[in-house]
Amino acid sequence: MIALPDGSDGQLALALVSTIAHDGQGGVADFFADDAGVNTWVAQRFPGLPPRSPAQAERLRTLRFAARSAFAASVSPHPPSRVERSRRMSDDDAATVLQSAINTLEPGVAVTITDHGVRRGLHTSAQDQALVEGTLALSVVEFLTGSLAPRLRSCQAPRCVRYFVQQHGRQQWCKASCGNRARVARFAERH
Repeated sequence: MIALPDGSDGQLALALVSTIAHDGQGGVADFFADDAGVNTWVAQRFPGLPPRSPAQAERLRTLRFAARSAFAASVSPHPPSRVERSRRMSDDDAATVLQSAINTLEPGVAVTITDHGVRRGLHTSAQDQALVEGTLALSVVEFLTGSLAPRLRSCQAPRCVRYFVQQHGRQQWCKASCGNRARVARFAERH
């Protein structure tokens, strides 16, 4: 049995949706654009697994599309990322993709009791593609239904397409460079 990571911290889910990012030149970089990019990303997070086949890489792109669409729905009433403003999977389709991946994972609950209390964890016997897809989908769902979900935002800086967790109530951008770019753009508009 493999212990599944707790996805409520959002790290794995945010890493998945961040495979689409600003390229630094006004466009969008897609780190899953080719199968080699998918394989590199998966190898960093799931070491020891063989490379993804072209069909498996395409399924991970579909899972990412579903995850980004779920993120876009979750930031409402705030605006989604500019990528999802132009193209987004329907809510029902995104839920179906995520649910299907989790079902293939067949997660089981593991309860441990110690002097420090009762803990619940999830485990699976799934392997290879089912493990990758299921773990990613479960992380997305745990994050978007967890305590950090109300603080999820999309960066509204010019050219940015990232999602982030607000660290304080006034935070509008994912990083300082995006804030600088937004201020420069506002200044240019006024003058």
